[in-house]
Amino acid sequence: MRILLALCLAVALPAQAEALRIGSKRFTESYILGEVLKWAAGSKAEVEYRPGMGNTGILYAALRAGAIDLYPEYTGTIAREILKVEGNPGLEDIDRALEPLGLAVGVRLGFSDSYALAMREDRAAALGIRSLSDLARHPGLRLGLSQEFIGRADGWPGLNAAYKLPYGTPSGLDHGLAYEAVAAGRIDVIDIYTTDAKIERYALRVLEDDRGFFPRYDAVLFYRRDVPGRFPEAWRALRALEGKIDERKMIRMNAAAELEGRSFAQAAALLDGEKPRTARRSFVDVLFGPDFWRLTGEHLLLVFASLAASIAVGLPLGVLAAKVPRSGAVIFGIVGVVQTIPSLALLAFLIAIVGTIGVLPALIALFLYALLPIVRNTCTSLVAIPRGMRQAAMALGLSTRDRMMLIEMPLALPSILAGINTSAVINVGTATIAAFIGAGGYGERIASGLALNDNATLLAGAIPAAALALIVQGVFLLFERRLDWIERGRAG
Repeated sequence: MRILLALCLAVALPAQAEALRIGSKRFTESYILGEVLKWAAGSKAEVEYRPGMGNTGILYAALRAGAIDLYPEYTGTIAREILKVEGNPGLEDIDRALEPLGLAVGVRLGFSDSYALAMREDRAAALGIRSLSDLARHPGLRLGLSQEFIGRADGWPGLNAAYKLPYGTPSGLDHGLAYEAVAAGRIDVIDIYTTDAKIERYALRVLEDDRGFFPRYDAVLFYRRDVPGRFPEAWRALRALEGKIDERKMIRMNAAAELEGRSFAQAAALLDGEKPRTARRSFVDVLFGPDFWRLTGEHLLLVFASLAASIAVGLPLGVLAAKVPRSGAVIFGIVGVVQTIPSLALLAFLIAIVGTIGVLPALIALFLYALLPIVRNTCTSLVAIPRGMRQAAMALGLSTRDRMMLIEMPLALPSILAGINTSAVINVGTATIAAFIGAGGYGERIASGLALNDNATLLAGAIPAAALALIVQGVFLLFERRLDWIERGRAG
């Protein structure tokens, strides 16, 4: 465990450099606003941008822990979801409430993006549904709501209570996929953001909030209170964004990303009326985009730093389980249970323990997931060594340590390598989940692809991960064959 912590700290140290750390949530508009903030502050300070870090809870935890310095947020979300305040408090009231937490809110960007429910226009017209109250007369409708909306106080629980709707908890559906599902008639009602570009594209009717349940969701900057003092020049540049983005501009930028296949950076460039200089991106352009080598480096770091720690801990545990049989049940019980924990649940648990998001909890999770194959193969291969071989080694007068290092470990090595190989391949795939807590890697593209429902971006993250898994598998196979060739040469 000490080795793991040392590796984690070594990885985390560069993040302590004095850079303005900007985050964004995992939906189109937040990605774009993150690019706008990065562009505005980038000429005045070193900027570290972490896109698509997750939902409100994760970004808020990151802000409080100092893992990021600011991110774009909405007043209604801060009031209802974070401060648990009812009504529509003003910006000054929200800012005062945040002061004891060392946080602040400011810089109205110029538009409001509210939650709402929507249906296909033809379906709503046929049923005579215009408002949220009308839904109560149609208990047979199929709802498909985003996971965050289902869990938020200002989302489904509060809405259901306010309108006394005749539905149970709806099924969760990623926001980027919901539009296609409602357009195809697989579901009837979805939650939307009022600046979504796909509302018009899919001819949806936005249902009137006739009881005024939803508060105002004015787009603002949510930041640590010391940011203006630490980054005065960058903060002045960010303050210049006050009122610069109206609803029309935001819808236009969302449309560029969701409907025209532009990158988030290209969509953000439209803020100043700049036309994209490139045509719609091909799959090759997306696959080998400017972020390819950064994501590759982050993914390799996640996989092999955690694997190194797993080897350092897993081998001794496997030896202990083989030599002290009574300990085996405990060891295998612990590492086996870890394998049954869903990856996102484990990451959330680790975030609560370590008090931060990003690389550290991701490395610990990958380290834990990689233990079982290494421990199991080490133990099994040592137990399977013929009794006669051990007796022969004892007859030669070898000490316990020498027997282990010169006889037993070389005989067990092929099986141990197979366990390490399995762990490495598991880590390559599991590391994609780390992007959902801001740890980077190929999972960033997968998260972006889900937000946009863009198959090209999804594949641009999935294919390199699959290719890396095949490369790792091939390298281990060649190494095992090389060892086998050496052993045969010695035997000959």
